[in-house]
Amino acid sequence: MAQSIEGPPPGVVDEKGLGGHGHVVSKDGHDLHKDGHEPVQDFDVETVEKVYRKLDMRIIPAFWVLYFLCSAIRSNIGIAQTMNKDVKHDLMSVLGLTARDTSTALTLFYVSYVLFDLPSNLIMSRLSPRVWMARIVTAVGIIGACFAAAQAAWSVKLLRFLLGVVTAGMWPGMAYYLTLFYPPSRTGKRIAMYFTAAQVSAAVVGLVSAGFQKMDGVGGLVGFRWMFLIYGLLGIVLGVALLWWLPDRPLAPGETRTRSALTRWLPASPEALTGHDAVVHYHDLRRVYHARPWNLKDLGHVLVDWRLWPLVCMYFGVVGVGIGTQLYGSVIIASIDPSFTGVQVSLLFAPIWMMDFAAILLVVPISDRFHKHRALFFSAAVCIQIAGLLTVTFALGRPWARYGGLLLIGFGLGPTVPICMTWTNEIFQRRHREVGVAAASALVSGLGNLGSITTTYALYTGWPADAAKGPHQYRRSNFTMIGILCLSIASSVVMTVLLRVFGNEPSAKIAAGGGEPSSDEAEEFQDGAARREREQRGLAGMWWSKKA
Repeated sequence: MAQSIEGPPPGVVDEKGLGGHGHVVSKDGHDLHKDGHEPVQDFDVETVEKVYRKLDMRIIPAFWVLYFLCSAIRSNIGIAQTMNKDVKHDLMSVLGLTARDTSTALTLFYVSYVLFDLPSNLIMSRLSPRVWMARIVTAVGIIGACFAAAQAAWSVKLLRFLLGVVTAGMWPGMAYYLTLFYPPSRTGKRIAMYFTAAQVSAAVVGLVSAGFQKMDGVGGLVGFRWMFLIYGLLGIVLGVALLWWLPDRPLAPGETRTRSALTRWLPASPEALTGHDAVVHYHDLRRVYHARPWNLKDLGHVLVDWRLWPLVCMYFGVVGVGIGTQLYGSVIIASIDPSFTGVQVSLLFAPIWMMDFAAILLVVPISDRFHKHRALFFSAAVCIQIAGLLTVTFALGRPWARYGGLLLIGFGLGPTVPICMTWTNEIFQRRHREVGVAAASALVSGLGNLGSITTTYALYTGWPADAAKGPHQYRRSNFTMIGILCLSIASSVVMTVLLRVFGNEPSAKIAAGGGEPSSDEAEEFQDGAARREREQRGLAGMWWSKKA
């Protein structure tokens, strides 16, 4: 246990706007964390672990469900292209879409996503993370349900653009939200936990689409319209429910949460931790409780930090291949063996994402324990994807070998995105604190999704010459994806070398007005978690060592 477990003296939180940043003040108005804060205390590892497990039970299941539904709503347009195709009730036939219409619609989602990702995440950091996340999920459900009423190409394109607008900020917002409750070196495992929802969602969309195809004609609706409608309605219900479940940013022991005029009509925020657990968490992650509200100058320092761009390039390659596989995986399977029926394609699509799921659970938790070697884990997973793409491209005349290549792609995809986002959290929270995480995670996600635009608009069915029937169908698209994966590997190597040369110490510009940080600001980096992160956990404390 700690030498002392005293928390700060009782105070109040002065919140700005929607649950925004406040600071602890005593009754006479003095700032406690500057004038009278107590030394940070160290607790034993098992006590700290119990607190984080309690947070896991509160946060991760909610994130898993919301990411599952939002991923399904975002990606079900891909499987809709092959549903009931034998009776001309697929998306393309019913709405009269051309291959170019489809690729344009898919791309418009990422155009708006890239444009609005950073603004959305910055708003979330200023307002209530809980309310903003609930807003995103509810809006995604509404737009997703509207797809059931689409009648022409223009309406599909418009809805995909709007879906990108309302989805923007969800993925980087979830990564930012985790840093309010966990130290960065522990976020990889948690990101992996809820990221598996995307893989399960991709598999379930494929499997459940077989059931929706059986509903074709029920109530006068074709199968894919039922799929859009039901997923959308579920998203709306979940978005509203999150207001009662997700906690807002944590409060230090002794603080009370005040509600602004804008939040009084919403459900009160549940507290993530109380009592002794709150005290332990406060000492372990003090930097979160005393975060200084950021300004435009702070944001500018993040935007010009060179560390941002290798991470963007890493994300560009892996998310481009991931989204390309997710949206065109069923199309690729159908091209491997034209005799596959629509239901068979749906069933074969699911195992790709189960391989992805397995890799996430195997690799990402270990990368957290060896957090100084993120680049190695990332690059190894990318090499597996390249091997899979080469198999799909060159195993001609062997359809099951080519399908095995798709399974390899799925396995390699799993760890890459969580590792990239976790590395972003680690680098930018230490370097620029809260605004660093909010801005960098949004920019890596937003600009990195230019890779998604590349694969959805320019490759596969969006590249007419490459989509021509024959043994070499989609070969050049596969080569392009291999090329952007090589860019990801090269960027991870460059990042590793530059960090060793230039380091990643807290920026001297984070103090108000520039210059060297004050002693109080510097102390925020010396909480219990920061001291433990100087050394890797390795495999110590794993289940077999506990049993021993």
